[in-house]
Amino acid sequence: MSLSPTALASTLAQQRVEVIIVAVVICGGIFELLRRKRLMERYALLWFATGITLLVLALWKGLLTKLSHAAGIHYLPSALFAVGFLFVLALLVHSSTTISRLTDQSTILAQRLALLQQRLDQQEGGSPESLPSAAAGEAPDAQGSATG
Repeated sequence: MSLSPTALASTLAQQRVEVIIVAVVICGGIFELLRRKRLMERYALLWFATGITLLVLALWKGLLTKLSHAAGIHYLPSALFAVGFLFVLALLVHSSTTISRLTDQSTILAQRLALLQQRLDQQEGGSPESLPSAAAGEAPDAQGSATG
């Protein structure tokens, strides 16, 4: 089924308006999360960059056309979707590196807490035999409340 040129232009214009609305909603939602302190600034910057890039590409049709032809994409909404997908992919990689770093820090923190608890128990005259071995990868009960 082939659309007439006027119907195709109308559909593309409607899609551009929809993308503009989505980009504005993304930026507004991120601003609200930032205002309510539900999102840190460094993550908000990445999301704002995504929303603003989508907004600029939706408003500036010539730029989107050049980018889509350079990438070999002939349907402009698909090019816009691809740009959004690349930003989401970058956000996922950034989140994964942050989670990995925080996991390593939590492990180190739990190990230090276990060693401090062991030293405290030894100074108070507690029996070190009743403590789990920190070298065996086990931590005292206080560790569960610190990371849980």
